[in-house]
Amino acid sequence: MYRYEIIIYWSNEDNAFIAEVPELPGCIAHGETHEKALKNAKEAIQLWIDTAKEFGDPIPAPKGERLIFA
Repeated sequence: MYRYEIIIYWSNEDNAFIAEVPELPGCIAHGETHEKALKNAKEAIQLWIDTAKEFGDPIPAPKGERLIFA
């Protein structure tokens, strides 16, 4: 299991929960419920990592601490 931070929030525009993985650029998922968004985010993380491996791209190590946004 990967230990990347996942940020989940409600989007009125999309009418869904959005789950972003800030440490993996472009890794975003959504779901009708908070739980579904989290499940989809976990699948998106695996797909992101599998794709990076396939193309020989670097995979960032999880920072293991809360990210801070300004």
